[in-house]
Amino acid sequence: MLFNSFPFIFLFLPVVLLGFFLLGGRTHKLAAAWLAAGSIFFYGWWNPAYVILLLASIVCNFLFGAKLARLHAEGREVQAGRILVLAVAANLLLLGYYKYTNFFLANLGKLAAVPLIAEIVLPLGISFFTFTQIAFLVDARRGEAKEYSFVHYCLFVTYFPHLIAGPILHHGEMMPQFRDSAVYRLKWDNVAVGLTVFLIGLYKKTVLADGVAEYVAPAFNAAAGGAAPTLLDAWGAALAYTFQIYFDFSGYSDMAIGLSRMFGILLPLNFDSPYKAASIIDFWRRWHITLSRFLRDYLYFALGGNRRGAARRHLNLFLTMLIGGFWHGAGWTFVCWGALHGVYLALNHGLRSLCRGLGFAPERLPGWRHFARLLTFAGVVVAWVFFRAADLNAALVMLKGMAGLNGVVLPERWLRYWGAFGQWLIEHGVRFAEMNLFGGGGQINWLWILLLICWALPNTQEVMAAYRPGLVSPGYRPISQGQSIWNWAWKPGPVWLAITAGLGIYALLAITGFSEFIYFQF
Repeated sequence: MLFNSFPFIFLFLPVVLLGFFLLGGRTHKLAAAWLAAGSIFFYGWWNPAYVILLLASIVCNFLFGAKLARLHAEGREVQAGRILVLAVAANLLLLGYYKYTNFFLANLGKLAAVPLIAEIVLPLGISFFTFTQIAFLVDARRGEAKEYSFVHYCLFVTYFPHLIAGPILHHGEMMPQFRDSAVYRLKWDNVAVGLTVFLIGLYKKTVLADGVAEYVAPAFNAAAGGAAPTLLDAWGAALAYTFQIYFDFSGYSDMAIGLSRMFGILLPLNFDSPYKAASIIDFWRRWHITLSRFLRDYLYFALGGNRRGAARRHLNLFLTMLIGGFWHGAGWTFVCWGALHGVYLALNHGLRSLCRGLGFAPERLPGWRHFARLLTFAGVVVAWVFFRAADLNAALVMLKGMAGLNGVVLPERWLRYWGAFGQWLIEHGVRFAEMNLFGGGGQINWLWILLLICWALPNTQEVMAAYRPGLVSPGYRPISQGQSIWNWAWKPGPVWLAITAGLGIYALLAITGFSEFIYFQF
C-alpha cells in the first residue's frame, strides 16, 4: 500500500486513525496494539508472506534485547558482548541473504563463467527495520533501552509511517512517546499540522518527483543499451534524477512525519534543504539525517571515529560511506556511489584542516558561499549518476556524455532562433539535430523551476517551524529563517487553508496510477 494511493488516503488512514483514538479513550495498551496491528496489515498489503519474516525478526530481537539489558544490569558485560555479536550477526545474515545473495551469486558466476541465479525477492523495508533493531540491541547492551513492553516494541518497529523507507527511528525517541497518555487523546491541532505536512509531501511526490521523472529514463536507458548520450542529454537526465530522488524521498519523509503527527507522535526530521549545502560535510548533515546519524553512532564511532589521528579518521569516513553505499543496494554502482562520497568527505575534512593550519578562511572571500554551494551540488549530481545507472559501464558512458566526450548536440529547432550565434556554434563543433533523449524547453523549465525551489524557497520544517512538525535529531542544526528570501510561516487561517487545499487537490489529481517511491527498493 502506497502513501500516494486512494485506498491508503481515503480508507486505511481514516480507519486506523479513528480506531486509535476511540480505543485510546479506554485503554492505551489496546490503542497501541491496534496501531501495531494496522501497521502490520499495511506491510502485509504488499506481500502477506513476509509478515511472518517481520514478526519473527521482531520477536527474536525483542528477546535478544531483554537478555542484553538483563546481563548489563547484572554486570555480566563479557557475556552481554557475546550475545550482542550473535544478535547483530543474525540480523546482518538475514539482511544479507535477502539483499545480497543474488549479487554475490551473479559475481561468482561471472568469475566461474557459469550463470548462478537465485530467485530471492527483497522484502520491503528490510534495511530500515533491520537497522532500527540493531540500534535497539546496541542500546540495550549499553543499558540505554529502558522500555520492555512487547506491544510498544512491536509498534516501535512496525509503525507504518516509517516502516518501508524510514526515517530510521531511535528507541529512546519513540518509546517515551508511546508511554505518554497525551498521545492517546485526539488533538485537532495535531491533525491540522500533520495533514498540512502530509499534503506538502504528497505534492512533492506526485507533482514534482513524478513530473520530472519522465526526463530521467531515456538517457539512462540509452546508456545501458549501448548508446552514447551527448552533453545535453546526459546533463539533462542527471539533473532530472537529482531532483526526482530528492523530491521523491523528502516527499516520503514529509508524508511519514505528517501522518505520524496526526497520531500525536513526532518522528525525527530527515531532510534539511540538502542542495543548499556549501560542502559535502554539510550535505550529509542535511540529507537522510537519520541514516547519517545511524552510520555515525553505530559504525563511524565503532571504527574509531576521529580518535586515532587524521589519516585514520579519513579512512573511517571512507569505510563508513562505502558500507553506507552497499547498504543502499546490492550492486557495484552503489559501492562506487558510497566510495565517491567517502572520498568527497575525506577531501573536505582534509582541506578544512589545511586551511585552519594556514590560517586561511575561504568563507570570507566574496562570493565564496555561492561558489561552494555550486561546487557541492555538481559533485552530488555526478555521484547520483552511479546511484541511478543500471551498471558501471552505463554510469561511465553518462559521465563521458556530461564531460562532452560523446559530442555536443542541440535541438534542431533552436537553430532558427539563434541566428548568427547558432552558426558560430556549428563552426566550433556543435551539431543541431533532432534529439530523442532530451525534452527540450519543457525539460529545461522543469530543471530551473525545481532548482529555484531547492535553493530559494523555505523547506517544510521552516514553513511549519512554529508548530514543531517533527523531532530534532541530535546534531541537527536548522537553517535560520533569515537565510530564506521569504519568511513564510504556516498558521491556521483562511490563507493557509486555501494554499493547503490547493496543494492537496493538485497532488490528488496527479495520482494517475502506480508510482512507487524510489527508496522502497532499499
